[in-house]
Amino acid sequence: MRIAVLGTGAVGCTLAAALAASGHDVTVGTRDVSATMARSQPDRFGNPPFPAWAEDHDAIGVATFAEAADGAEVVVNATGGTASLDALAAAAGDGELADVIVVDVANALDFGSGWPPSLAIANTDSLGEQIQRRFPRARVVKSLNTMNAAVMVDPGSIAGGDHTVFVSGDDADAKATVGDLLREFGWTDIVDLGGIATARGVEMVLPLWLSLTSTLGGPAIQFKVVR
Repeated sequence: MRIAVLGTGAVGCTLAAALAASGHDVTVGTRDVSATMARSQPDRFGNPPFPAWAEDHDAIGVATFAEAADGAEVVVNATGGTASLDALAAAAGDGELADVIVVDVANALDFGSGWPPSLAIANTDSLGEQIQRRFPRARVVKSLNTMNAAVMVDPGSIAGGDHTVFVSGDDADAKATVGDLLREFGWTDIVDLGGIATARGVEMVLPLWLSLTSTLGGPAIQFKVVR
């Protein structure tokens, strides 16, 4: 599958590497290719030095958002949630991401009052829904936003993988495709919550997740639905 991963932070790099390792044709999209390739040290958010990362995964291309998304069957939104609509608009160029599966893994967080951040979108809307409204011909699926990057691509790293990942979206076929990608990562308990409006719930899980990371001393955690 041809997949564009938008975002060069820890989440984008981790997902791109895992997707490439599964045999997909992966291009990472960034606003500024030169600046991204010049990142020789981890940035203040802990994002990896890109040249070293690129050398480890030399089959992965690096391009502008628009170039990465051109011809992609799947676009993964791993950008900062408050900037995601602008990033996806840049990726769409003159198009509309028509028939493209957009996997939204982002969270729209407001750091205006410091740590922990609050949600920039909540209760009556979600980032997933905003993306679907902005790009009505795209096939938006919300998933993987309730965990850190390492757990996204290696669920077996905690509790032997005995925990749950959620998917939300209006297009059943798109959710099935995302489910296949999740199974490639090793996920076995995939819960389809329903339409894209159910993204509100999984996005509002983030304050709880952040509290747990502080209480339990790290981000290697994930939720399990017991039934």
